[in-house]
Amino acid sequence: MQRRYSLDVTGPLLRTQGYVDGRWVSAASVFPVLDPATGQEIARVADCGPVEAKQAVDAAYKAFHSWKQHTAKERSVLLRKWFDLLTLHKEDLAKLITFECGKPLQESLGEIAYSASFLEWFSEEARRVYGDIVPSPAKDRKIFLLKQPVGVTSIITPWNFPSAMITRKVGAALAAGCTVVVKPAEDTPLSALALAELAEQAGIPAGVFNVVPCSREKTPSVGEVLCTDPLVAKISFTGSTATGKVLLKMAADTVKKASMELGGHAPFIVFDSADVDKAVGGAMASKFRNSGQTCVCSNRFLVQGGIYDRFMERLGRAMDAELRVGHGSDPETTQGPLINTRAAEKVAHQISDAVSRGAKVLKGGKRLDGSFMEPTLLADVTKEMLCTKEETFGPLLPVIRFNTEDEALAIANASNVGLAGYFYSQDVSQIWRVAEALETGIVGVNEGLLSTPEATFGGVKQSGLGREGSKYGIDEYLDVKYMCFGGLKP
Repeated sequence: MQRRYSLDVTGPLLRTQGYVDGRWVSAASVFPVLDPATGQEIARVADCGPVEAKQAVDAAYKAFHSWKQHTAKERSVLLRKWFDLLTLHKEDLAKLITFECGKPLQESLGEIAYSASFLEWFSEEARRVYGDIVPSPAKDRKIFLLKQPVGVTSIITPWNFPSAMITRKVGAALAAGCTVVVKPAEDTPLSALALAELAEQAGIPAGVFNVVPCSREKTPSVGEVLCTDPLVAKISFTGSTATGKVLLKMAADTVKKASMELGGHAPFIVFDSADVDKAVGGAMASKFRNSGQTCVCSNRFLVQGGIYDRFMERLGRAMDAELRVGHGSDPETTQGPLINTRAAEKVAHQISDAVSRGAKVLKGGKRLDGSFMEPTLLADVTKEMLCTKEETFGPLLPVIRFNTEDEALAIANASNVGLAGYFYSQDVSQIWRVAEALETGIVGVNEGLLSTPEATFGGVKQSGLGREGSKYGIDEYLDVKYMCFGGLKP
């Protein structure tokens, strides 16, 4: 990038220390946060280690005993204040996301609205945690099922949605009466620390929300504390399937509850009956949001033979017309950088592998400066190619031609993960068949953008455990206690 870009954010929101027990804490060392578009350092953040992580767990445990005594309405009011503050400061919060994560500013503003929506949703759900009164088989007793918060929760989040992945978990946890320790991704700690500043302004009590940023080098030792400390009752993680398995193994020794939102490999199927223009619009939205770096991004595109040529021609035109690569703070940009050069190298490797096996590059295909990649469209893709076997996390759109519905479903379901899937069809019977047959936790029918706090988010197979969002999301942070009230006179 030739031009220099600078992060201009209101003072209190640009925090660089950890946040433990309501205090801003330094560590023995710091680590740099880089703008992925330029490679320039934008901040140096406290490099917390296992000592600070343990202090945060202890603070959360102490705070839990008072926070769980707050009434549901009291917790609801505080979460709503936090939501209001996110909305008030949305421009500055969006700038933080753009500079540490790389996504275009308009997408960052969209993420802040999405992030805030989980605080709003769970501020409302806090007051709807209902137990049950169950008819007793005996006349001298009553049966009650009570819902109670599980306790201290470790929240470990990724870099691709550095604000929303925190609030989707923390909103539910705090609404239920749990306290949390957040370990943000080492690439994007600034958004997490800004959330801590606003939580404090909202009146969230000390120890309820803690943030321990750390470098890649310290991540294993901090993660070990958060997943093994006996005072931690639950872990909630969003990230790769491989890392999720490591965390589950660590949590197993103390039998912690776990929520895992792990890798995806989403199929995007276009049947002959589809509205081609709508399918192209859905493909553009699903593939190129955040430069292809979302866990529900379409990864494998399957297009039926009858409309294959029309779809490819219109998709190519849409890519030419709509995609602009550049720094996220430039208003013309629709495609920012990938998070780092390793990510760009992975996409370039998938492209070269596909071409070596017979794929044809119709658009893009080149590695650009730094961590930028050209948005790429591949034709003549086969199941043997690497891009159809592993998650890409980049702006690569590989298209497989298929003939029958059964063939498409066999390809779509031939994966050990199952987070999201998409398909376009105007055949009502086919819609029901395919929606039920896809082995995913989320299905988009004639729609490429799905996420909303009102609905569940989570996968099947090795895409994870549990659900986030919706009325079910808060259940992940609750235990059900059976109380038998006996000795009653009939």
